[in-house]
Amino acid sequence: MKRIFVIALLAGIALAALPFLFAEKSPRPYQGWVEADTLFIGAEGTGRLERVDVQEGGTVAAGNPLFKLETSSEEAAVAAARAALARAQAELELAEAAQKRPEEIDVLRASEREANARLELAKQDLDRTRVLAERGTATQASLDAAIATEAANRAALDNVRSQITLAHLPAREQTLRQAKESMAAAKAELASAQAALARRAVAAPAAGSIETLYYRLGEVVPVGRPIVALLPPENVRIRFFVPETEIAALSLGQPVRVTCDACRPSDARISFIAKTAEYTPPEIYSLEERAKLVYRIEAIPADPATLRPGQPVDVAAGARP
Repeated sequence: MKRIFVIALLAGIALAALPFLFAEKSPRPYQGWVEADTLFIGAEGTGRLERVDVQEGGTVAAGNPLFKLETSSEEAAVAAARAALARAQAELELAEAAQKRPEEIDVLRASEREANARLELAKQDLDRTRVLAERGTATQASLDAAIATEAANRAALDNVRSQITLAHLPAREQTLRQAKESMAAAKAELASAQAALARRAVAAPAAGSIETLYYRLGEVVPVGRPIVALLPPENVRIRFFVPETEIAALSLGQPVRVTCDACRPSDARISFIAKTAEYTPPEIYSLEERAKLVYRIEAIPADPATLRPGQPVDVAAGARP
């Protein structure tokens, strides 16, 4: 009787265990962490920090100001470039204008009228002398003198008119070209000085959270050193590693489930799968024995605001898309 009871008990236990034995095992989650591509933003030159427009832990919209360095030297360079441009503009206008001033041209026109009057008088004198010579009351010498006087006055008039024409002409072509080139160079220098001034104030290249401020107001920032660490939400990634034997079950765009100790579960999609294998990194810890060769995989979280860089997570693969 006792033996029958033991057999019946073992049979009941076996029947109760059958659902667990044949049930589909849930996939083992992969260990990983939250990775962030932080933007380290600084100025192109050195200088004293004059203004900081953000705070650590705060957020900033794309295009909003982050900080500004002192601008006294750059403002002086802009002023000097503007003065040089004004000087080049004046030189170009002078080269393009008439070579003589209006007052000088008025003097030439008066000389023209005088020369013209002398020529008319010489013409009349020549006509009278020619008539007298034909009548025999004037000598040939008088006629020759009258002809010479008329020719001299005509040449004098032509000379004055040539001076007036020359006075209205601009400078020589070479001088005019040089003035235009100086004007273009002055414009380029002004644009360069204005660009250098604008670069002293830096705006956010993308929306995100302010992770770190490395300098405070009044401190001198060396060239090439970051002043603000900015983390855009789209730069947050989930990085995990998958054994070589399981890599075939994953594909780009496949959804995964991300869980951690201090956050609510969230979704992500695989955005990168390494082509080559590597050894298990030291950041991965597990009580089970893992394959030595693994593949690095990255996933884009659907809600990056719930995750913090460096946070360890567990990633469970979902169905293929």
